Amino acid sequence: MAWSSRNQRLLLPARGSGIPSCRMLQTGYIFIVVLLLPLSSSSGCPAVCSCSSGEVNCMDRRLHLVPDDLPANTTTILLDYNSIAVLRNRTFVHQHMLQRLSLHSNRIMSVHRQALVGLGMLQELDLSGNSLTILLPETFFSVPSLMVLNLGNNELVSLDPELLGALPHLQTLSLHGNDLTSLSSAFFENLPALHSLRLGNNPWVCTCDIQPLFQWLTDNADKVPDAKSIACSLPAPLVQYPILDIGNKSFAHCHEPWLLPHDYAFFLLVGPSTFLGSVCISFLVAVIAVACTKMWTVSHPYHRPPTTRAERQRFSHLACR
Repeated sequence: MAWSSRNQRLLLPARGSGIPSCRMLQTGYIFIVVLLLPLSSSSGCPAVCSCSSGEVNCMDRRLHLVPDDLPANTTTILLDYNSIAVLRNRTFVHQHMLQRLSLHSNRIMSVHRQALVGLGMLQELDLSGNSLTILLPETFFSVPSLMVLNLGNNELVSLDPELLGALPHLQTLSLHGNDLTSLSSAFFENLPALHSLRLGNNPWVCTCDIQPLFQWLTDNADKVPDAKSIACSLPAPLVQYPILDIGNKSFAHCHEPWLLPHDYAFFLLVGPSTFLGSVCISFLVAVIAVACTKMWTVSHPYHRPPTTRAERQRFSHLACR
């Protein structure tokens, strides 16, 4: 037994010998497995999709939500022709290498303001053919490298001037087939690199509010492939009239003040006169009322209210009887 015990002790590594113990090997193995688990789960392909060469194809798979297990190292994700209705918070937070994202022809009605967080390298985004009515100003803050943005064939009624303020590299923008009636001048100030803009098939209302769009089209017609087909929907006399053909003279009255000098003179004369006239009429009515009261009191002495102490006592005595 002594020899056996001595041999067992000899099998144990001496301290400082540099030979790892079984416990150390087990701990190291667990540590390696833990490190590899995220990589293996993030590099896999969702069962409903097909993956090859950095592209994840989830087109026409009857999806109602974006799959949670999209690979992290993909550069292209195709989610077209599904039934996705909402882009939730941090939907693509692990896809840091993504450069192209297509969600064409879904049912998207809402995009969370942080849905695109993590997509700092995204260059192309297609949200066309959905049911978007509004986009929050913060929607594209997380995609500063975006160069192509397709918002065509949605139901957008207006666009915040700051919506594209975080996209200095945006070159191609599609807004055709929405419900836009006008665009502010500030909207175009945030597009320094833009060289292609599609605006056709929108119900543009050709009033003074359309002037910023008219001016931009006039100066940048070469950047708008469908410039000549961008026409008014209202008012009735200008239906189907090309916005480019309206002309600067049509907007001349938009800068005129509401009141001209002769209007101010009219109000300066009529205002004080009306005030004095109302004062005089009020005074006259008051005088007539006082005179009528005195005449009625004189002609009906018994109906005159008692004023002296004796009259009040006599009135009280008669009332008691």
